[in-house]
Order: sequence, then C-alpha cells, then structure tokens
Amino acid sequence: MNRRQFTKLLAGAGLLLAGCRAGAAPSSSTPERKDSMQTTTQTYTRTTPIETVRNDPVFGDYGRLIFPVERSYYSGDTLEQLHLTYYNNIDPDETVDICNTLRQRAADGQTIFYDIYTEDEKAADPDKADTGLFYFKGNPGAKFSICNAGGAFAYVGAMQDSFPHALELSRKEYNAFALIYRPGAQTACEDLARAIAFVFTHAEELEVDTSGYSLWGGSAGARMAAWLGSYGTASFGEQAYPQPGAVIMQYTGLGEVYGNEPPYACVGDRDYIADERVMRWRIETIRSQGTPAEIEVFPGLAHGFGLGTGTSAEGWLDHAVAFWEENT
Repeated sequence: MNRRQFTKLLAGAGLLLAGCRAGAAPSSSTPERKDSMQTTTQTYTRTTPIETVRNDPVFGDYGRLIFPVERSYYSGDTLEQLHLTYYNNIDPDETVDICNTLRQRAADGQTIFYDIYTEDEKAADPDKADTGLFYFKGNPGAKFSICNAGGAFAYVGAMQDSFPHALELSRKEYNAFALIYRPGAQTACEDLARAIAFVFTHAEELEVDTSGYSLWGGSAGARMAAWLGSYGTASFGEQAYPQPGAVIMQYTGLGEVYGNEPPYACVGDRDYIADERVMRWRIETIRSQGTPAEIEVFPGLAHGFGLGTGTSAEGWLDHAVAFWEENT
C-alpha cells in the first residue's frame, strides 16, 4: 500500500471515528475497592482535585499532559470523579495509584517524562509542545513497549488507556512508555514514529533492550500501533527502525490486513464502537496467512474498559504479555 492509499485509509478512519463521537456511551467508574493496590507512599487520594495533580511542582511543565489537554473531553473535579469521553470502567483506585507512582518517582529524582521533539521543532510547530513520553521504568536492560491511548483522534485518554498498561508492564519488569501525541491520525502516527526513533537512539540512556519490542494501543491508539507495525517508521518521516515483535490491540474496528506483525486483540461483546465481528475477521484472516494472532471477547463489556479491573476482562494483560513473549 502506498502513501496515497494510506492517506485515503486515514480519511476513512476519521469518518468512522467521527461517527463514533456522535453516539458514544457515557463513561462510568467502579466503586471503591477495599483491597487497595497502592504500593507507593500515598500523597494523592480519591478526593484529590485533578488540578492539584496537574499543577504539582514536582512535575514541572509536563504535569499539564497527565490529563487531556483538550479539556472538553473529560469531566469531574477529583481523581475519583474522572470521566473520559468514550471510556467505561474507569477505576478510581488505579487513577490514584498512577498519579502517586508518577509523583513518587519524580520526587525520587527519576526522569519520568521525555520530550520527543527539539525546542526548534516545537517552535516551528507549537502543537508538538503537547507531546512526549511518560516513562514507567522496569528492570534495566529489559525489553520495552510503547502504549498508545485512544480518544477517537480527538484527544489522548492516557489515564485509562495507556498509563495503567504502562504501570502494570513496569511492575512485570518491562520498560514501558506512554505516548502523548497530537490528535489526528496522520500526526499521531508521526509522533509514534518519532517516539520509536527516540527510544532506539537513546536506548543506552534509557537502559532498554530494543529487540522484540511491542506496541500497545486502545481504540484509536490500536490503529496507530497497527499502522506503525505494518508500515514502519520510514512511512511517517523517520528513518527505518525494526518492526515490533508484537502489536497489542484493544477495541478497534480496524478491518484492513497488511504487514506480518503478530497481533493480540481484545474487545467487549457490548462494544457499539468497535464491532467484535470485524475484529474477529481480521484476526482470523491474519492467522490464516500463517501469522500468529489471538483475540479474546469479553462478555458484558462496552468500549474503553482499559485493564478491565473487576470485570470479565481482568487478567487480559497477562495473556497479552504471554503472547508477546511467545512471538519474540
């Protein structure tokens, strides 16, 4: 597929996602769990205002990127009240855990955020100032993953769709990054290509193994992971870097089949944005061509369930990690 064909594909994706925006279901939060998963010194709580986290001096300028820059796509004043457009099953305890983990690591002197563009590049294109990589470090020398949140290419829903995944992967000793990108299918893919280039060129500093890395994504983020996995970084303005060892995709109705990267996919059977039948067809087609591919469909779940804590999807990340390891 050439770049012109890909541009048409992106346009089609935009129309599809625009339709999703019109009929999105409201998001919901799960009740408080007594078995708190907090393992860090607790500074924030469920009742901490979102603005307190965003403006915490420990984060410097990048604190504004922890929650969506496009503020019309989220609601709620406190961490437990956070609602993200298109998302369901948001777990307040996970939100608090993520914020406390980021804060503790930053306070301990760890670098938890990296710019992917130079100051000159950001001056030439101010939208690039709202990009970067949050780093959830695992074991030095371990493989890495880049997690990409969805948001219909209108915003980046990282607190439900990439931060939780990156944190869990780091606790499994992998080095995980969560990308904050410019909304828009083309610009998002360019930012992911730059993020891959950044990790490869700074691998020694970041202490990561670049062999057999994985790309993760939910909804629009899953399309990004699939497109970069298939077309490669050279198709989006960077030099050519190795393809990922696996692509992990959640709830996206991408139907095109190209490339040979092994995909794992999962979706809920009540997802009215990403059709499970389209996802099944794609996985079955890829598998029929001799490439390893897996899909799980979880009962009772709508779009954007994230880690699926406390739902029928809980534990899917372990299956995805096993798939990644089996194929690298």
